[in-house]
Amino acid sequence: MQRLYYALCPWQLDNESKKMRGKAVSGKAIFVLCLASFLAGSLFTSRTWTAYTSHDKYHPTPPIQKHASNKLGEVARDFDRKRKLAEGKAEDIMGEVLKTHKAIQSLDKTISNLEMELAVARMSKTSAGGISLESKSNQTLQKAFVVIGINTAFSSRKRRDSVRETWMPRGEKLKKLEREKGIVIRFVIGHSATPGGVLDKALDREEAEHKDFLRLKHVEGYHQLSTKTRLYFSTAVAIWDAQFYVKVDDDVHLNLGMLASTLAQYRSKPRVYIGCMKSGPVLSRKGVKYHEPEYWKFGEDGNKYFRHATGQLYGISKDLAAYISINSPILHRYANEDVSLGSWLIGLEVEHVDDRSMCCGTPPDCEWKAQAGNICVASFDWSCSGVCNSVERMKYVHSSCGEGDGALWKVDL
Repeated sequence: MQRLYYALCPWQLDNESKKMRGKAVSGKAIFVLCLASFLAGSLFTSRTWTAYTSHDKYHPTPPIQKHASNKLGEVARDFDRKRKLAEGKAEDIMGEVLKTHKAIQSLDKTISNLEMELAVARMSKTSAGGISLESKSNQTLQKAFVVIGINTAFSSRKRRDSVRETWMPRGEKLKKLEREKGIVIRFVIGHSATPGGVLDKALDREEAEHKDFLRLKHVEGYHQLSTKTRLYFSTAVAIWDAQFYVKVDDDVHLNLGMLASTLAQYRSKPRVYIGCMKSGPVLSRKGVKYHEPEYWKFGEDGNKYFRHATGQLYGISKDLAAYISINSPILHRYANEDVSLGSWLIGLEVEHVDDRSMCCGTPPDCEWKAQAGNICVASFDWSCSGVCNSVERMKYVHSSCGEGDGALWKVDL
């Protein structure tokens, strides 16, 4: 008992030594006082901790719990803000997607332009269509929107005149069309089997009068149309830096404004091949028109050709024209020039555009469409592969199906 007493109240050891100096205090009383002090301290400490951890509204939240609660609230508010931002900016996000898409298209076009320029640089070391390009290597190509080559022959002087009198501008108007709209139009022809003969001299006089020919170093002949087409594109690419190159026959009626508007829709896309796509039968029997000597390459008898643009009118973008020019020596030529062009492009990443307005019939077909507001790009008769009796009927077709003299100059290019 006494040991416990001294353990709880160690100072009493000193008191023992002071008994002689002061009034003595009972040891039992001191023990009771110390025990009461111990119990009171324990009780006070317990009540303080209970009050500290209580969630009663009269007591504050512990610091750690309060900090965690604040962080959770901040995260929730930040998430809610971002969610509202995402929902509220949906249209802006789509706008950015469209801008990115346009940027990619622009980059693709730029790459195609560089490829075309590289092709022209390579060609400058050789020749295209028999025209030496060494003298042109240091010259800038003439800029144009479209080059339109009208396929013609020595015997077609009257056809050419019918075109000049209807849909093709002449003289100063032809030059103005090139300057203001970037539309170049030329009759495309080679030379006769006897260069410098009567046929060539007659053509020289016609050229001096109209100045609307593109002369190729090529021997004219119906069975050489594939070669002529290949040389036309190669030569045109070497002279004009155009976005499109078009070939049309001299017995087809053409609305230049509609053609320009149609091509303009595809100016942002590289590698475009546009025309009236068809897939006719491969004719294996000799003696018939459009006979295909290499019919066996297309499979069994009765098979059809792959899809390609009909030969009366078609157009390609400049990178495809450059491709033809670069690979000209190894491009195979079939009997029909439209099939040949289709074969050159069939294995490439090319967009084939089937535009039926480029192969309307002559009146009443194109006339009805014009009255309905759907003016045709080109009109001809399938039975004649052109306008039947075009020399006599071209003016009639033009008056019935033409777009009007001012339409071309209103086209925004």
